[in-house]
Amino acid sequence: MKFEKLEDFYQVYDSHRTYVTAEIRKKHIRNYDEQIWHPAALMPNHSVLELGTGTGLFLAYLTAKGIHKFQGVDSDPKVIDYMPKSISKKVIIGDIWKTVDKLNNLFDRIVLLDVFEHFSYFEGHKLLKVLQNQLAEDGKIVLRIPNAASPFGLQYQYNDLTHKAVYGPGSIGHLALAAGFRVETCISVRRGNGFKRLIEKIFLGIVGRMLTEPPPLWGANMIVVLTPQNQN
Repeated sequence: MKFEKLEDFYQVYDSHRTYVTAEIRKKHIRNYDEQIWHPAALMPNHSVLELGTGTGLFLAYLTAKGIHKFQGVDSDPKVIDYMPKSISKKVIIGDIWKTVDKLNNLFDRIVLLDVFEHFSYFEGHKLLKVLQNQLAEDGKIVLRIPNAASPFGLQYQYNDLTHKAVYGPGSIGHLALAAGFRVETCISVRRGNGFKRLIEKIFLGIVGRMLTEPPPLWGANMIVVLTPQNQN
């Protein structure tokens, strides 16, 4: 194996990543409700495209929420082995660039969870422009990406050598603007049980008041909802 550019590290990516069977649980529903369903204003009649499905946990969530008009794309053929057949039959294995252009449907929501940071700034700009053509009227793009503006986000950003771009709330807004989008929502991803969240909220509230320049978002990861600028 030769390792001369970032893409070369995908040669050992299947050994680096963790494969988990897509079994949706209450905690997953609660987390996706908070992270995706409500911020992106998802509805049961929506059609959804997920790029970078992994083993299909989010698609299993959509099924549990009554959404059946969905399509998935992933470049790793191994993920199919961890999906129920009802999901895997709606997942295309292939290169995102080559696959998206061949999709005939328009989608109400396009979701990329822990995926967008694998594209360079120029590739990300190009991808948003391409995906805008796949959006239905009032469509939105939903990203979950590491939050480099937070000291807690570095563990996610730099735990993977195939990450090409680093984003904070400001820089993702800058890229969105260049691609013809606006940031509708940008929020922290919150994890853990209610007690830990409460303690964290109190602690960070105190720390934030002590700092002259606290981060705009404390969450290690952030959810970003993008809307085309030509939408009202």
